[in-house]
Amino acid sequence: MTEQAIHVNRATRRYAEQESSQHAALAAEAPEVPGAASGVDERAALEEFRIDLERIRFSSYFARLSDVTQVVPQSGVGPVMHNRLTHSLKVSAVARVVAANLAGAAAQHEAFARGEAVSDDETGATIAALGGCDTIVAQAAAHAHDLGHPPFGHLGERVLDRVARERLGLAEGFEGNAQTFRILTSLDTLGRDFPGLNLTAAVRASVLKYPWTRGRWIGVTEDELPVTERPRGVGNDPVKGAEKFSAYVLEAGELESSLAAFPAIGEGVQTVECAVMDVADDIAYAVHDLDDFARAGVLQHAAVSAELQTWLTEDSLLASEPLEAIGAEWRRPGRSLELRWRSMNSKDGWIADRGAFRAAVQRVSDELADGLLSTPYDGGIASERAVSGFTRRWIERLRSAIVVEANPHMRGGHVRLNQRAWHEVAVLKFVHSSFVLETPDLAHSQRGQARVVEELVLGFDAWLSDPSDAGRAPRRLLEWVDESTERLFELSQERPELLQGDITGTGIHRRGRARAILDYVSSFTDQQAVAAFDLLTRA
Repeated sequence: MTEQAIHVNRATRRYAEQESSQHAALAAEAPEVPGAASGVDERAALEEFRIDLERIRFSSYFARLSDVTQVVPQSGVGPVMHNRLTHSLKVSAVARVVAANLAGAAAQHEAFARGEAVSDDETGATIAALGGCDTIVAQAAAHAHDLGHPPFGHLGERVLDRVARERLGLAEGFEGNAQTFRILTSLDTLGRDFPGLNLTAAVRASVLKYPWTRGRWIGVTEDELPVTERPRGVGNDPVKGAEKFSAYVLEAGELESSLAAFPAIGEGVQTVECAVMDVADDIAYAVHDLDDFARAGVLQHAAVSAELQTWLTEDSLLASEPLEAIGAEWRRPGRSLELRWRSMNSKDGWIADRGAFRAAVQRVSDELADGLLSTPYDGGIASERAVSGFTRRWIERLRSAIVVEANPHMRGGHVRLNQRAWHEVAVLKFVHSSFVLETPDLAHSQRGQARVVEELVLGFDAWLSDPSDAGRAPRRLLEWVDESTERLFELSQERPELLQGDITGTGIHRRGRARAILDYVSSFTDQQAVAAFDLLTRA
């Protein structure tokens, strides 16, 4: 396939558009693309990608992220905490820099191929062979990657998945990444006569972090394919299927058509721009969220330092201890970190190295525990400079530690962090989970949030099951029930192998209603969820 054909396919939209986009620039305003082989096709593709980015930015689903929890919910007083919107914007900023560097390398290679440069670029050659790396596409992916997060973030995601499978009989359950793809391709609207935002293939593919359906991995046992040889996120459950996935069966065709524009990308592997977004997400989560925890006083110097320093001091002893003994004493300093190392090593032995892990623990201990956290944040200029300086140094350190591989490990990706940075991010994430996510104070509020989400799902299900009152349910919910059910009936005729479980008329209707309820509840902001819960449960 020629480079020109690749560009055309990457910029292909699902539906033909008769009306011009409100986000399209005038032809005279569209800039030339430096180094473009043919000029017109390159510039046209770039314009299409810019249109996609603006469509996502103008989406109501993007706006709602300003009131969706990132890690710690916003309180009425104290420092302003990150939400899903500010997180997405920071992921986009990191992705832009990483993608620009890769695009520059690809431009150097293409210039060499045309005889316009004296030296080639090996990384650029790999990027070009994989279909290129567009900075705008990577930014669009970053903007869109969290659109499917329900109220209260990952907590809401887990509750919706459990209730869907256990109470509504929907085997696919709920998954934030799959919901993102569903929003972009089915639920959101431009006011046109087609579903979704009608994005280009490149942008649709760029959000497929886990490019498979949940059912794709049903029946695949550990004997057939060990976890260490499966893509990251699949898990090891041959009954329920994949733990993480980026498309429901309703959008399976959209997933396939999006990936068809990338013939050089292997099955189960992210596109280049998707991998850039994924790395940027890891960096932003590992570093930017520490702003919140440091300013809010959630991270305590003594506890973090004790865990890290004890592991460093007792490294050799802990390495020789049986797993059962470590697990039984997980509350003792150093033990939880040792358990994290062993989990990493068992899943990702292709990159995990105890020496590199030790170096990462030492660096985080020096710069976070005994650096940033050694002096409590007091809101003053010096404290603010300390937090901002820490964040700036770590962002630069991590985003400059990028590796590009033509033939990556299945659990890696074409674009990933190098071994040093991979371990450092893992240690920073450990600090998050152990000293923020698992704290009793957070657990207390999450119990109430979980009840809100569960009661909303069951409440709307009961409403739609009431023959005398179902017609008065919210209009959008009723329309989504009809659309989901109609599409499921089409699938039962076109591709029945995709549908697990009951595909009789009753089963299809039940499944369509369940999916619509999940679509509806997951579209709420945190505050809307609480308000709807109050209305549904008020005596």
